[in-house]
Amino acid sequence: MKEIQLEFLPRVLLPWYEQNRRDLPWRKDREPYHIWLSEIMLQQTRVEAVKGYYARFLQELPDLASLAVCDDEKLHKLWEGLGYYSRVRNLKKCANVIMEEYAGEFPSDHKTVLSLPGIGPYTAGAICSIAFSKPTPAVDGNVLRVMARLRADDAPIDEPAVKKRVERELAEIYPMENPGAFTQALMELGATVCVPNGAPQCEHCPCREFCAGQENWQTLPVKLPKRSKKQEYRTVFVLRCEDQYAIEKRPEKGLLAGLWQFPNLSGFLELDEAIAWCRRENLRPAGVERMVERSHIFTHIRWDMRCYYLQVGEKSPAYCWKTLKEMDEQAALPTAFRQFREELGNA
Repeated sequence: MKEIQLEFLPRVLLPWYEQNRRDLPWRKDREPYHIWLSEIMLQQTRVEAVKGYYARFLQELPDLASLAVCDDEKLHKLWEGLGYYSRVRNLKKCANVIMEEYAGEFPSDHKTVLSLPGIGPYTAGAICSIAFSKPTPAVDGNVLRVMARLRADDAPIDEPAVKKRVERELAEIYPMENPGAFTQALMELGATVCVPNGAPQCEHCPCREFCAGQENWQTLPVKLPKRSKKQEYRTVFVLRCEDQYAIEKRPEKGLLAGLWQFPNLSGFLELDEAIAWCRRENLRPAGVERMVERSHIFTHIRWDMRCYYLQVGEKSPAYCWKTLKEMDEQAALPTAFRQFREELGNA
């Protein structure tokens, strides 16, 4: 690792950010609720995908009070397609804590913010620096990549000790004036110049004069070997009776907790086995419309899914039966199952 004078960073990045910052909806103000919501939405999600969700969410739930009392079905529907649904459940938990324990005012103390449900070190640092002008670093993958390349640091960035070290080093040089802009400048540099996929745009980088990683950027940052994902096979049933389709709620705990799904079983069933299962469920299968195979990748699990679209003659009370329009308006289908809904076309 090459030693560089980190205290240069605010002087270099703040004017660069002022000239090159993207016009993003959550940068219009410093309202803590807005900053918090955007940071949670942006986890594991592209900026362009978040813009529409952010606008719709605030239109329906404009403040902490409305979020705290929001019906779970509506909340899941607003989040449908963003994935990682524990994020939105923690949003509501956090809003309730703030309403009950802090009289509806978002706390500004870093330690207190860090103690709130669903808020980790990165999000707490972002909220406190951007919304409350506290010199609190927010270190995510973008920032770790920038710091690794800047100093040609080959320590694995997914080691917790490395992240802690970077947080400490940045805390020492965080500007007291405009700390929020510095937080966003580091993020912006990693998102738009020192990018994660493809070659960094070194010719446009404000740090190019002293960056040690320009020659070997391909090897930086270093990451620990990825754990192989557990692979599971599932058979999914899209069951149609007249103009209604069968859906069911998932358990309240575990993967995709409390969300809607199409009926499904572990393992791959052949067509005759799938029809036999329908008969055992007293569904009176009347015909096979199609079969498709899709996959979905979670953080640590990959689902390979075989889906049978079947017409049935009986609506089993074991399921909730809805038209496509009702399903679209009322039931939040996670992406793993929503892809099978999309095969059916418009309501």
